[in-house]
Amino acid sequence: MPGILFNLQFSIFNVMAFQSFSVSLHKMKIKITKNDVWLLLAQLVVWVAILFAMPLATFVSTRDMESTKTSFWIVWGLFHTPMVVYFVNFYLLGPYLFFRHRRWLFVLCNLVLILGMNYPFYYVFLNRNNIPDMPAMTTNMWLGFFSGFLMFMVLNCFVAAIAVGIRHAIQARKVKRQLMDERAKHTEAELAWLKNQINPHFLFNTLNNISSLIQIDADAAQDSIAQLSDLLRYAMYETNKPTVPISGEVEFMQNYISLMKLRCNEKTSVTTHFDVKQDVEIAPLLFISLIENAFKHGVSTNKPSVIDIRLQQNDDELLFICDNTNYPKDTDDRSGSGIGVENTRRRMELMYHGKYEWEQSIESDMYHVKITMKI
Repeated sequence: MPGILFNLQFSIFNVMAFQSFSVSLHKMKIKITKNDVWLLLAQLVVWVAILFAMPLATFVSTRDMESTKTSFWIVWGLFHTPMVVYFVNFYLLGPYLFFRHRRWLFVLCNLVLILGMNYPFYYVFLNRNNIPDMPAMTTNMWLGFFSGFLMFMVLNCFVAAIAVGIRHAIQARKVKRQLMDERAKHTEAELAWLKNQINPHFLFNTLNNISSLIQIDADAAQDSIAQLSDLLRYAMYETNKPTVPISGEVEFMQNYISLMKLRCNEKTSVTTHFDVKQDVEIAPLLFISLIENAFKHGVSTNKPSVIDIRLQQNDDELLFICDNTNYPKDTDDRSGSGIGVENTRRRMELMYHGKYEWEQSIESDMYHVKITMKI
């Protein structure tokens, strides 16, 4: 009877404590998400299953309600304390003490909680002198008492460790997800920065070409302006997505090469080969900096120059090759910033990490770059 009264008092205390904790949460303006609610429900389901597994098995085997009730109260007496210890550690002691490096206070609070929850277990032994017809304690009875007490302490400490471990795993997963989200946002911002860096660079050089052409052939310059208008329309309105159809990229590169060939003389040989079988999606303006770089550093006004550009698709693989004669710019020549190759490689690393191969070399005054990527 004293144990039942104590359990009833403790249940009332838990309700009052929970209400007080709810008020504290409201004052602290802690945001409770749907995931938090589902997590609480999942844990309650597990504990309900633990509490009712044996009584249900007893009812199925005996069909006796009295035996079922007895089985339930035995299980309740064993596991209601670990259940309270679990939830207190999971929602209070773990987050607010253990993970904030207040380990001694965490241990002390757990000891007080476990001793307080196990009070009915040793209540009879502490008050045996006040209980009529209580037999004297024998050695075996004392051994049984201390063994049971130690078992309860170990069980509750183990449950507290499980609660803290699960909370740690959930927090680690949450932090990992946040880091992945932050990394994704950083990658998107860096890609936008790289693409914005490409577009003005391309525009600057193309306008210089048309400006030079106006003095030589006004009609050709007018056609070039129309081509430039198409190129800018594509660069501004079609490339605002993470990926674009490769057919649009091929058309863009062909128009760009045609426009850049206007600045070349008869000593320059420009050959292209585009063999795209399927209209797959790739990152926008991915190869344009390499083509721009070929015209900037591969063309000489008084020496033979060669530019060979190839784009070929083989099943799930895309191959881009650009070969050009290598005429390094003078140190005081600022016609190009030299960021094209670095930007392209950085974009490849951000968007196709582990899915591409990069080859780059200079042999016999020929610059060679080859990109093989999975699509």
